[in-house]
Amino acid sequence: MPKNSKVAKRELDDEVIESVKDLLSNEDSTDDAFKKSELMVDDQEEKDVDVEEGSDVEHERPAWNSKLQYILAQVGFSVGLGNVWRFPYLCQKNGGGAYLVPYLILLLIIGIPLFFLELAVGQRIRRGSIGVWNYISPKLGGIGFASCVVCFFVALYYNVIIGWSLFYFSQSFQHPLPWDQCPLVKNASHTFVEPECEKSSATTYYWYREALNISSSLSESGGLNWKMTICLLAAWVMVCLAMIKGIQSSGKLMYFSSLFPYVVLLCFLIRGLLLNGSVDGIRHMFTPKLEIMLEPKVWREAATQVFFALGLGFGGVIAFSSYNKRDNNCHFDALLVSFINFFTSVLATLVVFAVLGFKANIINEKCVIQNSEKILKLLKMGNLSQDMIPHHINFSSITAEDYNLVYDIIQKVKEEEFDSLGLKSCQIEDELNKAVQGTGLAFIAFTEAMTHFPASAFWSAMFFLMLVNLGLGSMFGTIEGIITPIVDTFKVRKEILTVICCLVAFFIGLIFVQRSGNYFVTMFDDYSATLPLLIVVILENVAVVRIYGIDKFMEDLKDMLGFSPSQYYYYMWKYVSPFVLSCLLVASIVQMGLSPPGYNAWIEDTAMEEFHSYPTWAMIVCISLMVLAILPVPIVFVVRRCNLIDDSSGSLASVSYKRGRIIKEPVNLEGDNTSLIHGKSPSEVPSPNFSKNIYRKQTGSPTLDTAPNGRYGIGYLMADMPDMP
Repeated sequence: MPKNSKVAKRELDDEVIESVKDLLSNEDSTDDAFKKSELMVDDQEEKDVDVEEGSDVEHERPAWNSKLQYILAQVGFSVGLGNVWRFPYLCQKNGGGAYLVPYLILLLIIGIPLFFLELAVGQRIRRGSIGVWNYISPKLGGIGFASCVVCFFVALYYNVIIGWSLFYFSQSFQHPLPWDQCPLVKNASHTFVEPECEKSSATTYYWYREALNISSSLSESGGLNWKMTICLLAAWVMVCLAMIKGIQSSGKLMYFSSLFPYVVLLCFLIRGLLLNGSVDGIRHMFTPKLEIMLEPKVWREAATQVFFALGLGFGGVIAFSSYNKRDNNCHFDALLVSFINFFTSVLATLVVFAVLGFKANIINEKCVIQNSEKILKLLKMGNLSQDMIPHHINFSSITAEDYNLVYDIIQKVKEEEFDSLGLKSCQIEDELNKAVQGTGLAFIAFTEAMTHFPASAFWSAMFFLMLVNLGLGSMFGTIEGIITPIVDTFKVRKEILTVICCLVAFFIGLIFVQRSGNYFVTMFDDYSATLPLLIVVILENVAVVRIYGIDKFMEDLKDMLGFSPSQYYYYMWKYVSPFVLSCLLVASIVQMGLSPPGYNAWIEDTAMEEFHSYPTWAMIVCISLMVLAILPVPIVFVVRRCNLIDDSSGSLASVSYKRGRIIKEPVNLEGDNTSLIHGKSPSEVPSPNFSKNIYRKQTGSPTLDTAPNGRYGIGYLMADMPDMP
């Protein structure tokens, strides 16, 4: 290089150095704050610092106080009412013990992999469902909004069930229990049993008439049920107070709300096993019917149960996981929570059928006594010969085995006229085969069984308090799936948003505490969540595998966990899970199309349920629920695809995740002297690099990891820094 060129270059360098000194000497307080915040990132002892997108103010992102608290939160969210009143019904209906085989297979194929996927993306990106899918692809940001809508729909009616449980809990402190016997009606001349109760049963009457005061159709509102309105308000107040401070307040409640149900279930199991007939119920439950296991319907229902049991697609799993440290072992968490959920379902099934076996035994004894009296009358009338009856039979203290022996003899001898005798076959299996689920199990069958318990009031209070806790654990995750994404995205105060959300949900939820409210609960349960959630989870899988990149995601997992996850997950996420979910979606649509849309209405005159088809306006509501839940996906896609909203003005493009923290990178397009030094445009300038990589660097690794190609530049800080003058 010519001498004059060297002199000119030295003079130019001196000028540049002086300009940099001037720049540094004129830094204001905000620059000092920025430098400090960025330098704090390398200090692993400091708390997670989170500078919100679009904000110049730092604040700490909440974090779990302990790993146990986090696990209990995930368990509380995934283990809900369905484990107690849905799983036992499906197990009984679909082959007993044989049902556990397809359930476990599908748990391994779609349950654990997809649960692991949601835990990982939440922990990796440290945002709620909206922020997570915005990061992966802004065009798919509607997935997060769809999850929020579904969470809101489910929260509306799910809290009503908690209200019902609160009502029964409040009525349990009486002896005898109010649903123990049919009420008596008095008139001027005599006293008689309430006809509606006499035609059904005491617990059925109490549920439909005393608790719900139900109308005879969906169209007949009947006004508000004030008792259930107060219970619904109490349920929303409990949820609001628990969630108002986020995980700081709800996390502490997890120790009770998540653990108490297990205490109650174990107590019920021990008590149930001591009851007469409990072994018959458990034996019936786990006797495998292998021929049923091969039916496609069994696999479809098992897949649906796995899907909903783990809370996939709701956003609650992602929200809870986003408060974790970035190096948390989420693979272990996925396995642990999934199998806790499964064993909870099995434990609940044992409890339910131990108690139902006891109930069936009592009903069977009543059946034997009533039919033995009929046989004695027929013997006196001469319709039956005494020679038919074995000599050892004593009708005053007849057993179920002796009665069945007499029944078989009479049936063979009086084959032609047997039906006219009006005798019934009293078999415990017949009673156990009467499958019940949902409210029918919790508020009718189980309550009837508990009336025969010694200290029935105590067991009733324990049972309904357990239902309240199971419901609250799931509600915490559901509300977190609404609150966290909105707070992360729109920067509103969590306390204000929580109160507004609960108030709005309470007032909308008044439709569920009308006299016809139970029919609306059925409608929302059938149509607001199933199809939208399946679509949401399919899109989640596609977003991670196809848009973000399955190979890049596996590298992220390796960096977070410190080891490479099994290739099993690679093939599940890439091939098996999307295929199984697509088949489940098609099967659900076909099932919905083949099943006539309607509900079971309680008819007071006959004291029986009667199937009613939905009126036209109700069908419009059902369709609207499904459309509204999934509508955010195409809307956000079109808005982002057509650039109808300008994201360039915001600071999303300047946010980088660094070991679970976010650092604001300055976006000064005019006065960036560093970029001028290197002759680069500001957008090409790498972020400052400090002593530690944002991910854990493997020992012996010569270079740092490279940056992902996120739309908003969210991810690693750039690894290689050019030499500075």
